[in-house]
Amino acid sequence: MVIVCDYESFFILLSQINSKEMNISEQTLQQIDRAIRKVSEKFPATEEAELMTDIHIRVAQETGELTVFNDNDEEITRCIVEQWINNGDDDFYEAIAPVLRKSIEKNKKLVEGMSILKPFSLVLENDDKESVAELYLVDDEMVIIDPDLMKDLDEDLNSFLENLLKD
Repeated sequence: MVIVCDYESFFILLSQINSKEMNISEQTLQQIDRAIRKVSEKFPATEEAELMTDIHIRVAQETGELTVFNDNDEEITRCIVEQWINNGDDDFYEAIAPVLRKSIEKNKKLVEGMSILKPFSLVLENDDKESVAELYLVDDEMVIIDPDLMKDLDEDLNSFLENLLKD
């Protein structure tokens, strides 16, 4: 048996295989989308571009509070994600990173159109201000592939090739 698919379909399938995404409610997705839109409203495309290297998305696991800061640790926006309140999962940040990436990707035009000099990143931080994951890089010349997509890629491709050669 031979499986034929284009690159886009292959990577979509691979991302679904590797995803460790938690079960997220529609309300949570709406809250995250709203926070991203609020950030983009603070940096409208018509304004003079600001110099900033990162937008820091800080999530407090105990309170469910999602707060967004600029490089100077000044708050841009905040919201409470009720579904995340008192979440005691050890892999909490690893589980929410794909959810945040998906929301950023959904709002890609707004994020990439913000009046911030490129390149800049959106970074996930824990409540101790420690960087947990780079969520998105905005740059005209570079593209960062989702690390969840690339995780175990060698193993998956070797397995795929091995199965293909068997048939």
